[in-house]
Amino acid sequence: MWCGHTTPSDTQTRPVTQLCSQKRPAMATAADDAAAAHHPSGRDHVVVFPFMAKGHTLPLLHFATALSVHHKGLRVTVVTTPANLAFARSRVPSSVRFAVLPFPSLPPLPAGVESTDALPSPSLHPTFVQAAELLQEPFAELMASLSSPSPPLVLVSDLFLGFTRRVAADAGVRHVVFHGMSCFATALATSAMMGPLPSCAGQGGSFHVPRMPAHLTFTAAEVPPDALAKTTDHADPSTDPRTDEDSEASSWGVLVNSFTKLDEEFVAIVESFNQPGSRAWLVGPLFLAAGDILQQREEQDPEGCLPWLDEQSEPVVYVSFGTQAHVADEQLGELARGLVQSGHPFLWAVRSETWSPPADVGPHGRVVRGWVPQRSVLEHRAVGGFVSHCGWNSVMESLAAGKPVLAWPMIAEQPVNARHVADMIGAGIRMDGGGVVGRAEVEKKVRRLMDAGGEEGRKMRARAAWARQAARSAVSGGGTSRMALLELVEELQRSYDRDAIVRERENTKV
Repeated sequence: MWCGHTTPSDTQTRPVTQLCSQKRPAMATAADDAAAAHHPSGRDHVVVFPFMAKGHTLPLLHFATALSVHHKGLRVTVVTTPANLAFARSRVPSSVRFAVLPFPSLPPLPAGVESTDALPSPSLHPTFVQAAELLQEPFAELMASLSSPSPPLVLVSDLFLGFTRRVAADAGVRHVVFHGMSCFATALATSAMMGPLPSCAGQGGSFHVPRMPAHLTFTAAEVPPDALAKTTDHADPSTDPRTDEDSEASSWGVLVNSFTKLDEEFVAIVESFNQPGSRAWLVGPLFLAAGDILQQREEQDPEGCLPWLDEQSEPVVYVSFGTQAHVADEQLGELARGLVQSGHPFLWAVRSETWSPPADVGPHGRVVRGWVPQRSVLEHRAVGGFVSHCGWNSVMESLAAGKPVLAWPMIAEQPVNARHVADMIGAGIRMDGGGVVGRAEVEKKVRRLMDAGGEEGRKMRARAAWARQAARSAVSGGGTSRMALLELVEELQRSYDRDAIVRERENTKV
């Protein structure tokens, strides 16, 4: 999710905010009343505002669900837009409420496009981000309406929605930023943007990034392009995010969809970029933290992937590059040939609307174009490996399922994620090189991925099994992620109590 700052248009219509709620169980309502009486600050309301992209929205819906399941004394409201409401509502329990803000019109965005996966062209992504920033004024009005009889406990919002930090500050509400990345990727991105990078950074080879552990070096493909563009051997104070009160560094804390055993080495680096006392809260994998209560509802299978897997007698390769990455038709053709030549059955989720698979895909290949229940597919006994773009959500799902990965990064921080899962965790291998990868290379790497009997394959699967156990332990009772979720809420409540004590002392002095 390497991203740059965009400036919204000055033109804006004033949309009407719609508040809606699903029927809430009486038990949850009684718990809310008891919790409100217990909290001296009276703050028991969490507002969650995801960015309008499936990969950004789903983890925060899981976060909202986890809060609702494990903190029944809290009220949780998710902010969304009309076209995203049905998707979001179907993926949370009935105790979660919604606030709906009409999505701003900003040509050349087509009317009705309110999620990045619906964009007709990747070139419209910057315009989409600008349109989302136009939600600042109606969101400020919403926060004001939610502040009676007492303000919310916290606003948790996506990194792309930078204006929410100003709104939270004006409302006297703590702000927690959600990056959607690992601590490793976040630490590297921020360190590189702050600089100074060595002058050789953009000239090939590997180099050290200041503030990152001394034993790690990186390539140009693994750091944000903006950092390479301003490569210098001299520090530039203007790049320090702590000098910009509107940056994510001004947030009270950082929510991380990861867990300690994966990311512990980089937590302190992430925290050092934020205001004093700010913490990185590792509460993932969030889909596991949310529990199994919603998996059946969320994991619909319109393409019949799971029954097809039930019929397979040999290990299957699952292939998916997510909803954001654009894969050229030429590359899709080479990938198809390589998969067939590997000799392994495969299930392949294809997003392209212009490419058709060759006629000789064979009886053991299945190409689908609709929604795939990825968590259930990865957990299926028939799946032996995952060819993935290494978006962080997919990485977490593959590790939680204990499946090895052929890491084939496409955009954003995906090269860092690929390194994380393949080289640092040891649960996969990487697809090397740029440009179009030929069918012979695809065949070779898929065979390596699926060779469970060789030494490399056994090591990958052992590390994937370790990651699966670590992920599930993290969200279990007493696990690091479960405890972090509890501590996050408790520390937020205590922080307002401390503020009240300070104010009382100041008033007494006067």
